[in-house]
Amino acid sequence: MRVVEGLWEAGRMPGRDGLYRPDDTALELHVEGPGAYRPDAGQPIPFRIGGPFDVPEAIEEHGVDEVDTNFESPLPDGSGQLSGGGGGMGNIGYLARLGADGSLRWIAMMFHSNPFVGVHFDGVRAVFTNDWGNRLTLDLESPAFRGL
Repeated sequence: MRVVEGLWEAGRMPGRDGLYRPDDTALELHVEGPGAYRPDAGQPIPFRIGGPFDVPEAIEEHGVDEVDTNFESPLPDGSGQLSGGGGGMGNIGYLARLGADGSLRWIAMMFHSNPFVGVHFDGVRAVFTNDWGNRLTLDLESPAFRGL
């Protein structure tokens, strides 16, 4: 079993912002925060995807954190489900895509997004809401977020 899969099954993930795949590859995620310091709840959470980084090195440098699941929601096309939640002291959020068999396809760890509490779908887009009422929208057909 690979590192990311083993951590996911144990309810833990690397302690660095990133988009992690079960093959132990990862891409940087840059998240500006949940809006805890902004009075405009309900606004989009700005984020962008960066370049690849080394998962074992990230774990060595940042450790691992526990994650708690707040929701699981079936994908409209029946290809699997999305999961979301958080961890830490209330600042960590995670989103994950699982296959129809329950296997991990990807997990996005964000240390300044706050926990995610729900999702709704708008076509191929998933719109996640965090505990501050702010939204993060992902195009599930984009190469980074496909089910693979």
